Amino acid sequence: MSTSTIQEIKQELGNLPHEEVKELCLRLARFKKENKELLHYLLFEAHDADAYIQLAKQEMEEGFSDIPLTQVYFTKKRLRKILNQMNKRIKYTASKEAALELSLHFCALLTEHHIPFKKYPILNNIRNQQLKKINTLLASVHEDLQYDYRRKLESLQ
Repeated sequence: MSTSTIQEIKQELGNLPHEEVKELCLRLARFKKENKELLHYLLFEAHDADAYIQLAKQEMEEGFSDIPLTQVYFTKKRLRKILNQMNKRIKYTASKEAALELSLHFCALLTEHHIPFKKYPILNNIRNQQLKKINTLLASVHEDLQYDYRRKLESLQ
């Protein structure tokens, strides 16, 4: 079975009646949880991006409150889970500003919860990957926003 390009799918969806497009969306949402989550975001939360970012930050904070600091393996596992959820939310928003906000908040929570990232290379790598991601994103946003985000980043280091 061959896969159509996005352009071909877009053209075909433009030719279909409204009810058929609706049925296709509902059928697509049935097959994967991620599709359903994206559809939920687009329908109910996309209009208020700030509230969505605040919700994501709250979820991160709740995740950090459950992190066991006694064993590095479980700390790393929990951090990876939080990062996966964060990256999924970033993918839904498709916004560089949201990605910066959430990544900076993640790094701030690492510091705030006294995660021993300097002591363990595994945890340090997680933090360094986020810092690298933040620096890459900083180069692609507006200059005014760069200044604000750079100040936040410097306060974390």
